[in-house]
Amino acid sequence: MLRVLGLVVSIGLADSMNPSTIAPALYLAAGEAPLRELIKFTLGVVAVYLLGGALIVLGPGEAILALVPHPDATTRYILELVAGAAMLAAAAYLWFRRERLGRRHRSGSPKQGRSSALLGVTISVVEFPTAFPYFAAIAAIVGSGLGLWHQLILLAIYNACFAAPLVLIIVTVAIAGDQATRILGRAREFLSRHWPILLAGLALVAGLFVTLLGITGLISGGHGTVARLSKRLRHVISR
Repeated sequence: MLRVLGLVVSIGLADSMNPSTIAPALYLAAGEAPLRELIKFTLGVVAVYLLGGALIVLGPGEAILALVPHPDATTRYILELVAGAAMLAAAAYLWFRRERLGRRHRSGSPKQGRSSALLGVTISVVEFPTAFPYFAAIAAIVGSGLGLWHQLILLAIYNACFAAPLVLIIVTVAIAGDQATRILGRAREFLSRHWPILLAGLALVAGLFVTLLGITGLISGGHGTVARLSKRLRHVISR
């Protein structure tokens, strides 16, 4: 459970630096009734991702578990490798395309007059089919062999990590009041320039962590000094 929890949290935090959700939230923070609109926007985003993930776990995920009710350790380690490789590939893509992606997201604010909740739902529905880090985490959750309720709890934890920057913006608005516009304006400018680099770094760290879990798991099943060292290293990083 702790191993999968570490995997879910690491991928969720890396995936949380998503300009498609953070940028609109920063603009909403400078609008009318920012606290209310931010809360509605965040709920819209989380609702889509949580519901979509739950449908996958309850649908295809349950079907897979019905065929393989207790995935063996090797299967779980391979799923960790796949998840880690997906994050490393995402990190490489973001790094090599950082300049073009940065220019693309320096565009205007979200359309005014649209419901914040609807805006959050719309963005999430459009982004969901390409949410590859989320799918990698779901694959690891389903392949963990844990019970359904544990899987849904892990799914909720992932979404809590994913929404962490949005919650931080809400807290900033609630605490800073009139100064929030200035504070978040600087954050918005910094993010618009550097988000690909930030996200690439987070994806790299998460990908290395998850890949290391998978590699050490596969090696630790053998014999000899390398297997013993891998087992000890895995024990340290998964606790």
